[in-house]
Amino acid sequence: MSRVIVVGSANIDLIARVEHLPAPGETVLGSEVVQRPGGKGANQAVAARRLGADTTMFAAVGPDAFGDAVVAALHAEGVRAEHVTRVPEAATGIAMVIVAATGENSIVVAPGANSRLDRAVLDDLSSVCQPGDVLVLQLEVPVDTCLAAAHTARRRGARVVLNAAPPPKPGDVVFLDLLRHVDVLVLNETEARELGAGIDGGRSAESTGGAGWDALASALRQLGPATVVITLGAQGAVAASIDGTHPQLPFRIDVVDTTGAGDAFCGAFAAAYAEGRALIDAVRRGCAAGALATTALGAQSALPTESDLDRLLSEVK
Repeated sequence: MSRVIVVGSANIDLIARVEHLPAPGETVLGSEVVQRPGGKGANQAVAARRLGADTTMFAAVGPDAFGDAVVAALHAEGVRAEHVTRVPEAATGIAMVIVAATGENSIVVAPGANSRLDRAVLDDLSSVCQPGDVLVLQLEVPVDTCLAAAHTARRRGARVVLNAAPPPKPGDVVFLDLLRHVDVLVLNETEARELGAGIDGGRSAESTGGAGWDALASALRQLGPATVVITLGAQGAVAASIDGTHPQLPFRIDVVDTTGAGDAFCGAFAAAYAEGRALIDAVRRGCAAGALATTALGAQSALPTESDLDRLLSEVK
């Protein structure tokens, strides 16, 4: 059975709820702060594991209480965490999350040990990766680390999924090299617009709605990925591959907190991809997982189980 291997960030999220997100210079009163495990990499690993994938995590945390909490949470979820490294003299990454009554959020990340996830941490990746496995990457860790991981995965016959978030600086040559070693690129609307601004078709999404997203997803394949998926929040998603474009309608659900919805999509997509499901089915499962993740506060705490996902998919044909 193919596995999901995640190389990425692991944080502690500090979450407060407010009536509305503060404007620059504005102070608003919020709820008591809630502490939850997070980080895009760890979130995606937990999302894949909850949906039945055999999942391994490569990450870096500090030798502190937050690092203890991150590792304990991964173990509790059944994620293989023996490759989570403790970095001396570095603090575990922290994300400060403000959630409005509408479910919208504002997030500030202090990377801490995540920025020290370097190539040395990946020494064991070659022995872990097997043909058919799925390597999942994000950009909350150094881009050159992601590139090294992608090289290793490709040599071992594994497939590479990159969630290009947060977006790198325009023209980052290491990132552009990384795209040439990616099988599936996953972006949200903002990330897709930024990356597509310099290529043919990159501005079409602004003016032509759904057809524009189709064109943009197809245009982004010029950068190297065989498949590009753009998640569109309440509008669903669109995927572009050698077989054409494939839209996915949204799942209507009552939103509490959008934090982690994109990570839920990526984890569910990776689990389905490792299982050998077709692209359209993997995107559909990703959208369903993303929708379910908005129904509760927090990132990992809101990620759906396999039974949750199957129930929603059975209700919406």
